[in-house]
Amino acid sequence: MVQSPMSRKLARNGGLFYPVIGFALFVTFLYLAFGDLWGFNFNREEIKLSFVERNGTQFFVDGKAFYINGWNSYWLMDHAVDYSNRPRIKGILQAGAKMGLTVCRTWAFNDGGYNALQISPGRFDERVFRALDHVIAEARKNGIRLMLSLVNNLHAFGGKTEYVKWAEKEGVALSSSNDSFFYDPTIRRYFKTYVKTVLTRRNIYTGMEYRDDPTIFAWELINEPRCMTDPSGDTLQDWIEEMSTFVKSIDRKHLLTVGLEGFYGRKSPKRSTGNPEFWAADLGSDFIRNSMLSTIDFASVHVYPDHWFHDKNFEEKLKFAAKWMLSHIEDGDKELRKPIMFTEFGLSNENEDFEPAQRDRFYKMVLDFIYKSAKRNRSGAGSFFWQFLVEGMELYNDDFGIVPWERPSTYQLITEQSCRLAKEHGLLPTQMEHSKDFCASTRL
Repeated sequence: MVQSPMSRKLARNGGLFYPVIGFALFVTFLYLAFGDLWGFNFNREEIKLSFVERNGTQFFVDGKAFYINGWNSYWLMDHAVDYSNRPRIKGILQAGAKMGLTVCRTWAFNDGGYNALQISPGRFDERVFRALDHVIAEARKNGIRLMLSLVNNLHAFGGKTEYVKWAEKEGVALSSSNDSFFYDPTIRRYFKTYVKTVLTRRNIYTGMEYRDDPTIFAWELINEPRCMTDPSGDTLQDWIEEMSTFVKSIDRKHLLTVGLEGFYGRKSPKRSTGNPEFWAADLGSDFIRNSMLSTIDFASVHVYPDHWFHDKNFEEKLKFAAKWMLSHIEDGDKELRKPIMFTEFGLSNENEDFEPAQRDRFYKMVLDFIYKSAKRNRSGAGSFFWQFLVEGMELYNDDFGIVPWERPSTYQLITEQSCRLAKEHGLLPTQMEHSKDFCASTRL
């Protein structure tokens, strides 16, 4: 998902300045709202996490099926560079733990610009790497796993455009499109260097290399890949094959996904019936073809009906979103024989007819599909809200983000989903073991 222009500007140019009083109010709020959670001494008994594995269309942890109630907070690493911001990292991870959420998807990239992890090809800022170390260590303390994305198709935080600029500075003759990221040998070499550096990074807080740390749920090759200069899909498919094979040559312990939005390509029989509109088949990606590779462990889908349609009302968008989810779960069951993860879903507050209650209806629809999938042992393996923030981060927000505990009905939907997924397969999230009556007191 694209952050708003203001969000990107702030994220890449120093972030927000938090007054002392505002920061104190934030800490006070966390104490009042999550005092019981903050009272747990997570260091007294270290939370043990196992690697998540895949068997057919399901994920498993310690032999039990694992269906995911997750969320996106793309900003964790960038925000953690400044030590004064780190209470917000702790706050959102502890809040996620309290809600019974199990996986957070976040960026493990920032290429060029302010707070860049990768300053230039193969050159890294140790301050930013230590911020990512902190995020992983803090997640581990709270029993939260992380899905880490390795590069952006979009401009925010550098993305493939930054790689193309680096190549041009070295005199590499490229086309006018940033899609040369996918086929230029020099840029492919840049990206492989980056991937190897991240996967073999030794965390200064845990002492573990990232590839050995079960806190990491999965790697995501690229956020929302598109290669519109080759609508046949061959260029992107070749890149996915090469990069997924490369990742697996370094790390066979972790799961791997592409980072797709879920659109059906030109060669797909679903290009006309499954896509939101005709344009979706010409983006150079193909959900089935890209996800079928043996090196890809699960498929990803995004759900943004109000971004895809501008002439439909809310009810029509909701109807399409339901059809979209069902179509992809059927693909997982019958075609791919792999788990399907809805790694971003959201409803914009900039729609002309927007009402807050619509978000709850949309969220409930998505969560119900995952719960029904879990009950039937189907491939719909989890969903991730886009996106969660804490107080004081409004300008990092886009038109989809929420502070989940500000709206009680939304908070209840989230916690109920965590509990019913846990009860269905007898796998209580690790962090919920600290509060045995959590689900018993949650109305289902």
